[in-house]
Amino acid sequence: MNIIAAAIAIWGVIPSAIGEAWVCSRAMDGISRNPEAAKTLRNSMILACALVETTAIYSLLVSILCIFLGA
Repeated sequence: MNIIAAAIAIWGVIPSAIGEAWVCSRAMDGISRNPEAAKTLRNSMILACALVETTAIYSLLVSILCIFLGA
């Protein structure tokens, strides 16, 4: 049962990956349309990717806890 709970918990990585790809895609669109703002857009993209990535880290943490602590 712990393995099933871990598998369900790790599904939280999928929306995180989609969100991160969307953020990077939109940043690249913005940079291609306005190359002068590349530095600002790049910095904002890195911050947004870090925030989106926390969802995947939390999902991984919950999955590991389910496996080892037996939720």
